[in-house]
Amino acid sequence: MARAALTGGVMSRHAAATIQGVAKHAADAGRPQVQWRVVMTTIALLAGGAAWLAADYGMRHGALFLIGAGCGLVLSHAAFGFTAAFRAFVTTGDGRGLRAQMLMLAVATLLFAPILSSGRGPGTASGEALAPAGISVLVGAFLFGIGMQLGGGCGSGTIYHLGAGTTALAFTLVGFVAGSVIATFHMPFWWAAPSLGEVSLGEAAGWPEAVALQLVAFGLIAALSWWIERRLGRRHLTRPSIRGWARLVHGPWPLAAGGVALACLNTLTLVVAGHPWTITWAFSLWGAKLLGAAGYDLSAVPFWTGDFQRAALAAPVLADVTSVMDLGLVLGAALSAGLAGGFGAARHIWPRRAAAGVLGGLLLGYGSRIAFGCNIGAFFGGIASTSLHGWFWGLAALLGTPVGVKLRARFGVDSNP
Repeated sequence: MARAALTGGVMSRHAAATIQGVAKHAADAGRPQVQWRVVMTTIALLAGGAAWLAADYGMRHGALFLIGAGCGLVLSHAAFGFTAAFRAFVTTGDGRGLRAQMLMLAVATLLFAPILSSGRGPGTASGEALAPAGISVLVGAFLFGIGMQLGGGCGSGTIYHLGAGTTALAFTLVGFVAGSVIATFHMPFWWAAPSLGEVSLGEAAGWPEAVALQLVAFGLIAALSWWIERRLGRRHLTRPSIRGWARLVHGPWPLAAGGVALACLNTLTLVVAGHPWTITWAFSLWGAKLLGAAGYDLSAVPFWTGDFQRAALAAPVLADVTSVMDLGLVLGAALSAGLAGGFGAARHIWPRRAAAGVLGGLLLGYGSRIAFGCNIGAFFGGIASTSLHGWFWGLAALLGTPVGVKLRARFGVDSNP
């Protein structure tokens, strides 16, 4: 199995609340009030963290920390969503978020192809995000689709909302880490499940043909979502109250701009890290390290006997590039929230919301591990790499979304602050 497959992503109502708060402030005062203490503290942490990582682990680590911060800033400033975009499409037919995802995937496919087809990026070997396309991906992504609606975020969404001061997502993260490490105990079962194996469309059909095929698919999905909107009479005529340079600084950015920026940052990750952007491998690692610190011996767990996994367990957390990028993402989201004047805008934690977060997190963690990644590592990175498992992941997660929406209503998530 490719290393990228092992290193298995988003506007929830909390992000919407933050953006709405910023918009209200803009209407009252012309533009949001920058939270300078948050901004300056975050910049200092980013600069100091990048310098320290570069000194201790090399320039690659420092660069990936800053790339992760860029991803967090873009996700937050553009309110770029997977969780809310899927929910909006299946509940109201609103396909704007889905079309933005198709644009992101199209740009990433075009940028990835010349790097992956040559086998090398500038200065480092570059490998696609390949994983077996089979039952484990379908089941895992379906569970993930349920979990991200119930938990209020996906992989990247959970940690970027935490970075923006949405403390309720801490419960989702706890469940996410627990579910992810629990799944590692069951991986032999899922590895043995029926599968087509690792299928790279670029290698099977040729890179030009695979890229063209995917671009057509993206166009058809975008056109279908537009047609559904028109059939339902949807009209989106709202305009942001903040424009020009103020919008660039404070947000919200257009979804299309966010999608293009994320595609460019994922390509930069591919070049620097040697594999596409990933999120949830770090959660498995953190959970395993906690078990180890509590005295549990993982040497008999097959998942943790691989060379890569054993090395990761033995090394410090900050030696892991996914963990470094996740931490950078948190700080990038904090910087974005500070610039938008919305840091800590959603801090209410209701018991039912906390319970939904933990349960949703468990499904997110377990599902992402057995599906070889989340909406970033499997869906975004997989499809951009022309891996069939990425397409399997997207379909299954979309099918799980209505179930998650129903459970979300049962827990009263949308009715809580």
